[in-house]
Amino acid sequence: MTRQFQVTFDAHDPRALSTFWRDALGYVHPAPPGVTLPEGADPLAAWDTFLEKIGVPESERNSRAAIEDPAGQGPRLFFQQVPEGKTAKNRLHLDLRAAPGLEGEARMTALEAECTRLVSLGATRVRRHEPNPPLDGGFIVMQDPEGNEFCLD
Repeated sequence: MTRQFQVTFDAHDPRALSTFWRDALGYVHPAPPGVTLPEGADPLAAWDTFLEKIGVPESERNSRAAIEDPAGQGPRLFFQQVPEGKTAKNRLHLDLRAAPGLEGEARMTALEAECTRLVSLGATRVRRHEPNPPLDGGFIVMQDPEGNEFCLD
């Protein structure tokens, strides 16, 4: 039996954090239920219209967001607004596989390029771990805009 799962993030600003991860992963914001978006339409604007239409107060419209893999293979990511801040290291984190099949300097060059791209989207570089063969190919620890750790692997 196949099981699907969703990864849920606690967030202060679900829309902004989902947008970061959308751009980091090449995911998309889905259309609201029952809404077919024309090509090139902004799904977040469609959500604003949808939520207004069904009477959701403006103060609650950024309480959740979701992104999906357009190919339908990766897990759905869900972002829920919470009042408290992050206070400790994540017990679970995502590893972004940015250099599959690469080793040594080629691997680290690819990871550095992806690190630069993600920093431009709002991520923070934390530290680089050099390759230590045969078990460790090297990786870069980062944080998303709300401080959640993830690795470029």
